[in-house]
Amino acid sequence: MTAAAAGWLAVAGLGPGDAALITPEAQAALDAATDLVGYGPYVARVAPRPGLTVHASDNRVELDRARHALDLAAAGRRVVVASSGDPGVFAMASAVCEAVEAGPADWRGLDIRVLPGVTAMLAAAARVGAPLGHDFCAINLSDNLKPWALIERRLRLAVEADFALALYNPRSLARPEGFARALALLREVCEPARPMVFARAVSTPEEALRVVRLAEAAPEMADMRTVVLIGSSLTRLIPRAGRPFVYTPRSAP
Repeated sequence: MTAAAAGWLAVAGLGPGDAALITPEAQAALDAATDLVGYGPYVARVAPRPGLTVHASDNRVELDRARHALDLAAAGRRVVVASSGDPGVFAMASAVCEAVEAGPADWRGLDIRVLPGVTAMLAAAARVGAPLGHDFCAINLSDNLKPWALIERRLRLAVEADFALALYNPRSLARPEGFARALALLREVCEPARPMVFARAVSTPEEALRVVRLAEAAPEMADMRTVVLIGSSLTRLIPRAGRPFVYTPRSAP
């Protein structure tokens, strides 16, 4: 077997933060890798060790990162491309596929695997009960890769279809107005008592959870480490000591 033939690439999800939520499959790939490629804060979550070369990069160079990883794998390296959460949810698996499609023909013959992880919306939902227990959808509120008009259209249609929602990347320092606009839209089409969950940095020491009604929600409750869960018209709150349970019944009336 040639050195090039021995190379592989795994796109691995590191989960929401707690090392206990990294799957055994992803951990095995990290343990076997010669190279770790990813956004700086994500690769920093992996403990350094002899024999592992870390290639950290900025968060807006996904395709460049994917091409670099594919070049390394083609040269016979064992490469893990790290994402937080699940690599197929607003993360690097899509970028790797795009790079393969547009890249050299020999990249299509590489051993490439996508290893699932626990994404933020699932970790957040588990903390409060089952707000995503019936039909739901996930929408990324960042307009870095798509126009706001498209985000607004998808958000409006999802609410009109009565999905529960998971909103990723709701509010950054560079674009604080986006989440305020999203809340304004939600107030146009939802009742004021609609349950919302603001889940920040779930499973890390900085975890913060807040359950509110739509009427009480404010843009400042979210940042880029927050996933926002919004119930459907069927979602219920169960008062209890401490934080209430939030759940969406599996049966529709």
